Amino acid sequence: MICAETAHINNDECGALEKVVGCKIYSIPTLDGKLTPMQIEPFLEIKGNVHRNQPRVVSISQPTEYGRVYSVREIKKLAQWAHRHNLLLHIDGARIANAAVHLAESVAQFTTYAGADVVTFGGTKNGMLFGEAIVVLNHRLTGKIKYLQKQNMQLLSKMRFIGAQYIAYLNNFIWIANASHANMMARLLETEIKGTPQVNIVHKVQTNCIFARIPAEIVAPLQAFSYFYRWEEGPARDNSMPMVRWMCSFNTQKEDVLAFADMIRKLINK
Repeated sequence: MICAETAHINNDECGALEKVVGCKIYSIPTLDGKLTPMQIEPFLEIKGNVHRNQPRVVSISQPTEYGRVYSVREIKKLAQWAHRHNLLLHIDGARIANAAVHLAESVAQFTTYAGADVVTFGGTKNGMLFGEAIVVLNHRLTGKIKYLQKQNMQLLSKMRFIGAQYIAYLNNFIWIANASHANMMARLLETEIKGTPQVNIVHKVQTNCIFARIPAEIVAPLQAFSYFYRWEEGPARDNSMPMVRWMCSFNTQKEDVLAFADMIRKLINK
């Protein structure tokens, strides 16, 4: 499996992919979590080498863990390149609705028609109680999916109750309305804090998250006001201006955003 260094499957699953699936992860450092064919190309050199793990799947996140969105063209280019070299393309769509809203495109345009092989269509992060749909677009892969799902303990006895949520979620474009609101709240927060001294927005805000560097001394009191993740770990982190992640969701209220921005300004000017 080839993915960005920041990919959820690489960082946030406690090694589950390697333990359960039994495959090796090759991770690639990126600036914004996005992969290009040029970055993956060097891995072709090990194909056929009996001593090396053989690349088979390219996995991308749409949007990335930094909230950046692949264009339709970028995904088409990746899919065509992958298939030309006998690789498969998987799209982690935990927040796929937020990407669709930003692109103002149907999901089919950057998944089915772009050439993706397997897509996860997420609902948990956009208003559903819980649920992620595995959409297998490459029909050559469908035969084993139901067995793998059962074998890996992902087939619940009352699966229909999880699936039923998608009826309400997709009807009347609730999924789009929820994602649109979340994205809008992130843009509002960006507008409110832009220009605030000692607050540096790191990545372009395209979906429902903001990554910023803020003074270390305001992290704890700001987390006490409204919890968020400090994003950097390890010796390479900047201890004086750590990077943090602020997420907006389908139920984030305008008043919440304004109060949070006001608290940032108060702590900065304290």
